[in-house]
Amino acid sequence: MDKQSYIYIMANRPNGTLYTGVTSDLIRRNWEHKNGLSDGFTKEHSIKMLVYYEVFDDIYNAITREKQLKNWKREWKIQLIEKFNPRWEDLEI
Repeated sequence: MDKQSYIYIMANRPNGTLYTGVTSDLIRRNWEHKNGLSDGFTKEHSIKMLVYYEVFDDIYNAITREKQLKNWKREWKIQLIEKFNPRWEDLEI
């Protein structure tokens, strides 16, 4: 049985600074970001809101999608988020 993987986008506020990541445990990773346990960019910019995610059955597909999104223009990412989460709510998982 394959383990699910996720790509996710987090923000520090609606239309704010964005971070795109990949993980095999979205609940744990989200908790780490929210509690400042992830050193680096997300901690520096207080990025704690989960605003978008996608589920994959294969980690390689998730990594490919993460790389694709990281190369997207900011405008495209915002459109993706707003289609999925129009009010920029901090998503519960």
